[in-house]
Amino acid sequence: MDSRRIRRIAESMIRDHKEPFIQSSGAQLAFYLIMSLVPLAILLVQACAVFAVSPDMVSDLAKDFLTPEALEYSKEALTKLLPGGVGSGSGIFSIVAVLTTLWSASKVQFCIVGICNYAYSGRTRVQGFVRERIRALVNVVLLILMTVASLVILVYGQVILNVIGALMREFFGLQLHFNRIWYLIRWPVAIAVYAAILSYIYYSSPTERLRFRQVLPGGVFAAVGMMTVSLGYSVYVTTFANYDALYGGLASVIAMLFWFYLLGKIFVFGILFNRAWERSRE
Repeated sequence: MDSRRIRRIAESMIRDHKEPFIQSSGAQLAFYLIMSLVPLAILLVQACAVFAVSPDMVSDLAKDFLTPEALEYSKEALTKLLPGGVGSGSGIFSIVAVLTTLWSASKVQFCIVGICNYAYSGRTRVQGFVRERIRALVNVVLLILMTVASLVILVYGQVILNVIGALMREFFGLQLHFNRIWYLIRWPVAIAVYAAILSYIYYSSPTERLRFRQVLPGGVFAAVGMMTVSLGYSVYVTTFANYDALYGGLASVIAMLFWFYLLGKIFVFGILFNRAWERSRE
C-alpha cells in the first residue's frame, strides 16, 4: 500500500468523522456500554465459571491495560457477581432471568447495529426496531461465547501447548518446549483473537451484507488501536494524571468512564476505516 492510498484513507476517515451522528456515536456507545456493563458482566462471569475461569485469571490478563484502581474495582465487581464462587451451582439463573439479562445486555449491541447501519446506509434502523433488537440479542449470545472461548485459550494456552508437546514426544519423539514460545506469542494471539471478534461485530451488525474480508482491515485496526489506547491511557493515569485530587472517591469511576469513551471512539474509527479502505480500492 503506497503513501497516496494511506493519505486517501486518512482523508476519508476525517471527512466521515465530521458528520454529527458519527461524532457523537463514540460517546453514545460508551453510554450504552456503561448501562449494559452489569448484565454483560453477569453473563460473562457465569459463562466463564463453566470453564473454571475465575475473575483473578481475567484480571491477570488485563493487568497490563488497566490502571491499578480500575483493575481492583473490576476484580471486586466480578467477584461479587459470582455467588458462591467459581464452579458453584448457586449462580444458575432461571430462564426468565437469563432472557431479561440478555435483553438488557443487548443494549450496547443494539447501539452498534444503529451505528453500522448509519455508516453504510445513512439510516440507523433499516429493518425496524423489533427485528434489529432480536438480531442484536443473537449477536450478544455469539459474542459472549466467542469471548469466553478466547479467555479459555489465553488462560489455558500454556496447558494446551504442554499437552501438545507431550503428545509430540509420545508419538514422534520430538522434544518441544513451549514455555518461552507461549510467553512470546501470548499477546499476538490475544490481538489476533480480539481482531477476529471485532471483525465479526463489524460483519454481523450492519443490515447490508458484507464479505468478511471487507471488515477484517477495520477489525485489525480497531484491535491494535484499542490495545494501544488502553496501554497508553493506563500509563498516563498511573504516571501523570491525578484524578484523586479532583474527583476523590470517584476517581476510579471517572477514569474508567473516560477509558470507555476512548474505546468507543476507536471502535467507530474501525468502521470508518473499513469504509475508507473500500473506497481507496475503488
